[in-house]
Amino acid sequence: MGWDSQYPAVGLFAARTLGTITEVSVELNHTIVSCRDQQRSAAFLTGILGLRPATRFGHFLVVEADNGVSLDFAETTGKITSQHYAFLVGEEEFDAAFGRIRDQDLPYWADPGRTQPGVINHRDGGRGVYFEDPDGHLLEIITRPYGSGS
Repeated sequence: MGWDSQYPAVGLFAARTLGTITEVSVELNHTIVSCRDQQRSAAFLTGILGLRPATRFGHFLVVEADNGVSLDFAETTGKITSQHYAFLVGEEEFDAAFGRIRDQDLPYWADPGRTQPGVINHRDGGRGVYFEDPDGHLLEIITRPYGSGS
């Protein structure tokens, strides 16, 4: 018997706050990333992060992170609104990705406001850096989740 038949007058949010749904988890599965050139954007991301090459799914070029979340690149000729994508990486992966950022002479910052150029941050006892992809999306690599403390 599902929640809708048990609680016909109660919305999903209310049912969840009552603790009645216990077998459902919520995970981000994918997000769509607007770009001018799928090949360029996907190759940039996989190259910096050391991920497997993108695969085709319909009109999307899909880059899958190690936790199963994918970034689905979709070409557009319209205005691209800059988005922020943050990636939690291990210490060795950070070193490798940061090395690729520097090897490509990409500008990078310690903060999302881009007021600390050429610096990495050490929030929560880890390391983090912000940089832009070819379409102006602000990418971030961090070694510790925010709020994990240290």
